[in-house]
Amino acid sequence: MKSLAERPENPVVGVAVAHEHGAEHATGSALYTDDLIVRHQNVLHAWPLQAPHAHARVTSLDVAPALEVPGVARVLTAEDVPGINDVGIKEDEPLFPSEVMFHGHAVCWVLGESLEAARLGAEAIDVEYEPLPSLITLTEAIAAGSFQGRQPTVSRGDVETGLANGTHRYSGEFEFGGQEHFYLETHASFAYVDEGGQVFVQCSTQHPSETQEIVAHVLGLDNHDVTVQCLRMGGGFGGKEMQPHGFAAIAALGATLTGRPVRLRLTRNQDITITGKRHPYHASWEVSFDEDGRLQALRATVTSDGGWSLDLSEPVMQRTLCHIDNAYWIPNVEVHGRVAKTNKTSQTAFRGFGGPQGMLVIEEILGRYAPLLGLDPTELRARNLYVSGQSTPYGQPVRHAERLAEIWGQVHQRADVRGRRRDIEDFNATHPDTRRALAVTPVKFGISFNLTAFNQAGALVHVYRDGSVLINHGGTEMGQGLHTKMRQVAATALGVPLETVRLAPTRTDKVPNTSATAASSGADLNGGAVKNACEQIRDRLADVAARKFNIHPDDVRFVDGTVTGIGFHGREMPFAELAHDAYFQRISLWAAGYYRTEGLHWDADRMQGEPFKYFSYGASVTEVEVDGFTGAYRMLRTDIVHDVGDSLSPLIDIGQIEGGFVQGAGWLTLEELRWDESDGPSRGRLTTQAASTYKLPSFSEMPEEFNVHLFEKATESGVVYGSKAVGEPPLMLAFSVREALRQAAAAFGPEGHSVRLASPATPEAVFWAVQDARRAHAEGGDSHSRGAREDVAGPASATVAGPANDAVSAAASASGDFPDAAAATGR
Repeated sequence: MKSLAERPENPVVGVAVAHEHGAEHATGSALYTDDLIVRHQNVLHAWPLQAPHAHARVTSLDVAPALEVPGVARVLTAEDVPGINDVGIKEDEPLFPSEVMFHGHAVCWVLGESLEAARLGAEAIDVEYEPLPSLITLTEAIAAGSFQGRQPTVSRGDVETGLANGTHRYSGEFEFGGQEHFYLETHASFAYVDEGGQVFVQCSTQHPSETQEIVAHVLGLDNHDVTVQCLRMGGGFGGKEMQPHGFAAIAALGATLTGRPVRLRLTRNQDITITGKRHPYHASWEVSFDEDGRLQALRATVTSDGGWSLDLSEPVMQRTLCHIDNAYWIPNVEVHGRVAKTNKTSQTAFRGFGGPQGMLVIEEILGRYAPLLGLDPTELRARNLYVSGQSTPYGQPVRHAERLAEIWGQVHQRADVRGRRRDIEDFNATHPDTRRALAVTPVKFGISFNLTAFNQAGALVHVYRDGSVLINHGGTEMGQGLHTKMRQVAATALGVPLETVRLAPTRTDKVPNTSATAASSGADLNGGAVKNACEQIRDRLADVAARKFNIHPDDVRFVDGTVTGIGFHGREMPFAELAHDAYFQRISLWAAGYYRTEGLHWDADRMQGEPFKYFSYGASVTEVEVDGFTGAYRMLRTDIVHDVGDSLSPLIDIGQIEGGFVQGAGWLTLEELRWDESDGPSRGRLTTQAASTYKLPSFSEMPEEFNVHLFEKATESGVVYGSKAVGEPPLMLAFSVREALRQAAAAFGPEGHSVRLASPATPEAVFWAVQDARRAHAEGGDSHSRGAREDVAGPASATVAGPANDAVSAAASASGDFPDAAAATGR
């Protein structure tokens, strides 16, 4: 392969183009999995029988009454499984359970001529349960010692000495919620068996190869007997990485047993009550700072709520531990991870894959203790940013750490942080019942799968005799614009116009053994594979052109559909003509491409190595306004500077940054999952089952002014056309929203007041934080929120005015936007 990062003359990558199917999405003409049933006859519809207990044993299951319901064709139970009755990767997720593990667990599935018939059939089934004790909350699971999977530890240095020698030492704990994926398209699968016995599954899945494998072992078949296709998804966000497999298996099993096509599409209520979510977490810690406010040591235990089975909880926890430092140098670290087992849905991948949860812990620590250190939170963060030559707690050098300082200074300048802080002070001085605040937070996020084997991809590229191009690759399109980027990569590598390149749906019989479209690696991996395939074809075509022009193949150039050579201004030929000539010379015009990410190593037992190809960097500034009477708030303005390397598709990337930020703000401020924790008959029931009870961010929650800037001159070597991933990192830019709300609540209290803010920071949570701040003010300046559960060792109001991080200071001084040390201490 030629240089992966180098771009040719007039590349198609880097050009702002619209989403490949944006118009079809907007007009409703784009087809999704469930739309495909209209092309088939005699389709059966699947409906689950969901258990009304959080934990129970199925003592009897009589399906005969269902079969008497008009229109019911069959009821699928464990006895019908010809292969393995399990759809997990840890062999702990029976497709048809004999023990109900969460409220809403599907114990069997009814197939009907219509959805209504299947629903009525499920209601007719006679099932008896023996209720069993259940664990619903994370607190209950920790107290009961209910854990599952491995308990990894990441460590560096001497934590005990670092804690003992710190000038300021604190301890605390923090519990924060999960998040519902709430993709627009619920889980959907459609399966049929062709005349040769091949099982064909259309599925809304981020991981077609794994869906293929799970379906095959449930049916007792080889992988080559099953083909899975993903046309497109109406959103995924990680929720369709592992969880589609069971639904695809139900559809495929029904099609195999009945000989008829089977459609399974969950209603919104079923989707929310059956499928997993972002993991809620509990964290406890001890932390120390030196006299200048620099982190010295962190000892922490983080526990995730994994739900009833492991799913992806172990790798999610690994990434949590690898991101608990966020963008900050911590010389002495010891962090333990645990996965709790509860009677809830099996929590799963979600945009950021555990990284946001780890990063939230350190941001909570810095935000909570900055007032106690006598430092502005922005100054405290700046002093602790990574600089060149430092490495992460798991041993990976932080390459291009200088970008953090540059981005930090640039976002200060673009957002006019200094000037707006003066305006905020003036506003707060004249508005006793409303407060504004502004916060700045950074992001450092590692890109690649922690499991090294997943960092590979394939592609299949066809050039036809007329010069048109068809590409297949292993990545899936869930609205993020991956297919658009892949077309741009192929057009650039072949030197043809974008409109000559078409992309085929993702399917396992075209590109096998693919990794999930996840970990923000879709463009990196599949782009490398597409580029490799295109270069194979281009090199063959260059030989044909070289003979025609009587020049060396290395001197042939492909630009915008025209083929010429260095110094040849009068001789050229269309790409289509060259493809035609190559065919008649019996030159292959198709190629299978392959890419594997180089330079990765990860020891999961030691939690040491270099698991990431690179780090994505970013910073955001958010200003909020809080109503002291209600806790209601507005996001007045957000400014973002984010590093995507040399963007493959700027319009797509800006959209991803905006969308990721808003989704992150939803997780941190609005989206609250609640379960019935009572001892009554509905214990374990998810009470936030619809958009009417689960608050999603909408246009009204968008920043009133929203500015996104792509960090410039940021070529990343060793990545396709110098680009960087964009899917997950922007979600963590939303930390600035939560930290601004913390500071706005603190503004109602005395100077040095430390705010403890719940997550999600709903208006209710902000209201109570404001009340605590006002109470502290009335009581004469208590520096802690009422009821704070932290012990403080060392002076609580120390005056700290040491030098800021040199690199950050230099960048900020140049822009004139960084507060000086005296201002930072509030003196």
